[in-house]
Amino acid sequence: MSEQRGNEETNLQPGAGAPPEDDREPGGDGHEEQAGRSTTGEPQADHQVREPPGGEGAGSSAVTDVPEEEAEARSALQDEAEPRGGEDAGSSTATVKVVLVPGGHVMTVAFAIGLRVQELKLQLAAELRVPAEVLQISLDGKVVEEQWSLMELGVQPQGSTRMEMSSTDPTAHPLRPLCPPERDNVPDVITVRVQTDNGVSREVVVEIERPPQQKAFLGGYRHRLTEVEYHHAAAQTPPKRRSDRELVVFSRDTQIAHVRSRALQCPVDVATQMTAIGCHISCKSDRLVAVHGAYITAEEYHGARLRAVIRLQAFARRWLAWQQMDRLRKDRDQRLAWLELQERRRKWEKEEQLRDHRRCQTNPQRRKDFELLYHALERWRREEEQRISMTLQGVERKVALCSLLEQETKLISSIEEHRAAAREDGREQAVISLLDKSAAPHQWRAADGRMVSIENEHTIRARELRDLYEDISRSSVSREQRLHVLLTLKHTMKVRECQLTRDVVGLIDREVDLMTRGVKAASLEGLRKRISTLFLQYIKTPAFNPEVAKLLKNASQLKNGTFLCGACSCYLLSSDFSLAAGARPRGRCRNCINLDNIARSRKVFFCYEKILRRLRADEQRLNREAKIPFLLQVEDLQYLVEVVWESRSALQASSDIYDLVLVRWERRTDWSPWNCILLSKDAAPAHLEVEDVHKAYEATFILSIQHKHVLARRHFSQLSVMAEHLDPWPPAPLGYQLVSKTSTVVKGQRTSHNSAR
Repeated sequence: MSEQRGNEETNLQPGAGAPPEDDREPGGDGHEEQAGRSTTGEPQADHQVREPPGGEGAGSSAVTDVPEEEAEARSALQDEAEPRGGEDAGSSTATVKVVLVPGGHVMTVAFAIGLRVQELKLQLAAELRVPAEVLQISLDGKVVEEQWSLMELGVQPQGSTRMEMSSTDPTAHPLRPLCPPERDNVPDVITVRVQTDNGVSREVVVEIERPPQQKAFLGGYRHRLTEVEYHHAAAQTPPKRRSDRELVVFSRDTQIAHVRSRALQCPVDVATQMTAIGCHISCKSDRLVAVHGAYITAEEYHGARLRAVIRLQAFARRWLAWQQMDRLRKDRDQRLAWLELQERRRKWEKEEQLRDHRRCQTNPQRRKDFELLYHALERWRREEEQRISMTLQGVERKVALCSLLEQETKLISSIEEHRAAAREDGREQAVISLLDKSAAPHQWRAADGRMVSIENEHTIRARELRDLYEDISRSSVSREQRLHVLLTLKHTMKVRECQLTRDVVGLIDREVDLMTRGVKAASLEGLRKRISTLFLQYIKTPAFNPEVAKLLKNASQLKNGTFLCGACSCYLLSSDFSLAAGARPRGRCRNCINLDNIARSRKVFFCYEKILRRLRADEQRLNREAKIPFLLQVEDLQYLVEVVWESRSALQASSDIYDLVLVRWERRTDWSPWNCILLSKDAAPAHLEVEDVHKAYEATFILSIQHKHVLARRHFSQLSVMAEHLDPWPPAPLGYQLVSKTSTVVKGQRTSHNSAR
């Protein structure tokens, strides 16, 4: 240690006493060195000396008394260090003491004198966790520019300087040192004097790194006499990693090899000493051992062990039985709860169905509501006609039938009045929906998931026209409000002159003239209706409202995809015609089909729509790539239920159409008309749990299901889009023969489809 101290000396830490005079920093006394290296935040004493801005401690005039010998030694040391620093002065480091204003805390860092003040601010901002833009560094009361370097400020290599740093926004970003209290007495920078090979001493500035983690305890030793503990220290430099060797040095086999090789058996020549001829062994120390208690034979011992084992098994089996009973009880409770839930669900669905029917009958608004009304009317008419035919004859029967016809006519007239009112409400709702869509801003989803909305001049124009149409369509407004709305509409129409705008302006002038003459509002309903209609036509014109063009049917669509309806002789789009299997491409449109249904059969189709929606939802859940359920129309599903499955459940023969669903016949194969079965809502979940239908059902039932599949396959093969998904015909069961694709599966003979039906 004496040799090491002769070659290298290090400054003491603050709080451990004043350092020796020969260990002070050039250009300052011992008191200043103590304050510059600490970050405790204590204000400096009055006797401390501040260095000049240039940091030239040796060349400047000293304020405190310095011995003459020490001054000569310092000048000699600096003169010898100057040639070495001149070689690479820009990369040399210097000690920078930064005083935080107004707290007075001092931070000491080692910084290259060739770098700019801006980089010093960035380093200090990272340590203080404040933005670099709010930091302001000054030297001798003057603000230092960020482009200057420490060399330009006069700082010499291995020298020191003192600067003040403040915050331009002390309220939001105050300057507080982040050093924990236990490290306040540890300096950030120390000056080490090193003796070179030539025997010349040189001072080196060393910056101490503060590791964020706690150093591990590496053990140590304790002095036996003085009871002083000495702990092993760890260096900051990580140890050099040794190269991996293939030979395993530390292993368990190496450590216990001598234990395994040790002999545990006695040698052959080991014997026990006993009394013999010529050898007497004293029995003075021997003692007699007596057995306490009754003697237990081997049979009694093993019998007791067996009884103990049986008793333990009884307790264990009783515990297992309790566990099994608890599991069975929980399963029973879950089963009963599930059954109760299903029963409540069925009751709720039935009540919801009755409420829906009651609402449809009292306040019909949709197409299915009027279908229900006409279906109920047709059922009532048939019941009355059957009752009249069974009870009356001759003239009385004819009179009763005429009276029934008159009642039916009145009911039809009443239904049509409600239908016309609902159609008018639907037309108004369609107009409002069209205007809302045209006035809606353009929206799309960005890459980060946010919904982006933007408005242009077209959407703003569409919104203004929509608001004006709502104002012009209101009936319950005052006379002044009506005149204000008409004046606004007139100014809007005069922007672009055409025949339509001139007609609207003329009608507005006429209404204003009649209102000034005191005409009642009821007499102006027709005129106001004409103004609203013409203004709606103005809104639907793309020349006046460009945003509505994308919502209207253009001429190219009407030219390419139009067909002639054979019933109403109107050219309509292809979407207005039915796409059911077997339907002609140029048959009747949907409106004509609905009108014929109301006039003749009066069937209900919305129950089939419900079955189709549930089928699509189930298949979408099981297979997202399912296509066949989405190719079927309501008419196709009606044929499948009524003709193929005869509107009855295959298992329970239930005929309630609202309680029937279509599910897969084989659960591993995608749904199709030739792989389905019509069941009730209660039996469908149980069927979907069947793994192999050939083992779960009888052969007769399987043959009847396959027969229905053949009928469905032959019917739906007429659709070109459906024919693409037809798989090869399945092999016929044992004892049966498939004669042709247009024939059904029979035993021993060929039967056509009509005969099979």
